[in-house]
Amino acid sequence: MSRRIGWIGLGKMGAPMARNICGTQAALTVFNRSADKCKPLADAGAEIAPNISVLAAQSDVLFTMLSDDAALAQILLGERGAVAQMRQGAILIDMSTVSPAISSEIAKATDAKGVKYLRAPVSGSVALAAAGTLTVIASGPKDAFDEVSDLFDAMSARQFHVGAQEEARVLKLAVNMMVGFSAAMMGEAMALGLKNGLDRSTMLDVIGASAVASPLIGYKVDALKARDYSPAFEVVQMAKDFNLILEAGRNSATPMPLAAMVREGWSELIASGDGDADFFKYIELATRRAGISDAAGKGSGE
Repeated sequence: MSRRIGWIGLGKMGAPMARNICGTQAALTVFNRSADKCKPLADAGAEIAPNISVLAAQSDVLFTMLSDDAALAQILLGERGAVAQMRQGAILIDMSTVSPAISSEIAKATDAKGVKYLRAPVSGSVALAAAGTLTVIASGPKDAFDEVSDLFDAMSARQFHVGAQEEARVLKLAVNMMVGFSAAMMGEAMALGLKNGLDRSTMLDVIGASAVASPLIGYKVDALKARDYSPAFEVVQMAKDFNLILEAGRNSATPMPLAAMVREGWSELIASGDGDADFFKYIELATRRAGISDAAGKGSGE
């Protein structure tokens, strides 16, 4: 009998990831609080669950991909939460970016229920999610990780098992911190160059071919030349992640002065009305701070 796979959370990342599961031999059933988001998955062959309780009770493997700690706790925990409805021996795979603290609470609930719990956040963009080439960072029972390797293969190019408890949560936050730093670093570099007469496109071409080039920067170069900040990952989302990063630092007595400084930049962008822009809008923040009136060209002091 085919495994029964459940999926809760069909946002910008969750929907294409779940769609890739439809391409496997697994029987997929989905649920989303905004029911209209289920239709494209139904068109791709998935069933739609009437509610979370039914979906959790019938699933051999249940995925969740939700926005934040509060949403995850609401869906999974408590007497009416999904964990309480799952059968012993089933596998819960949460792929959200959330705090190690809420993840530990979920682990207590799954342990009490006899459910195997994988923390499996992903690294990558919406485009990579659609292509099935994300990176999965997982921790939890290794036997459960091995059991669902085919499902991870359907949505990702690489998968890493990094520990038995909350290691994946911490590593995902560390990666997102470095991604956020990249935007802040690029912003100050661009401000310095533009203020001293460099051409924007030339700078970006050279940076994209330099020792600091990365897949992230390469992906962004054309948009940054055009000053196109259509959101792949919004400023408000990055601010949320930096809150989690700083909380994890405080909870583990890890000084994080750079993260604290960059977090204030996200607040500054949100205050100026740019919360829904792509997080690389940090470049415009840095150039404004430098007094550059035309960030598309050269410095205002010329």
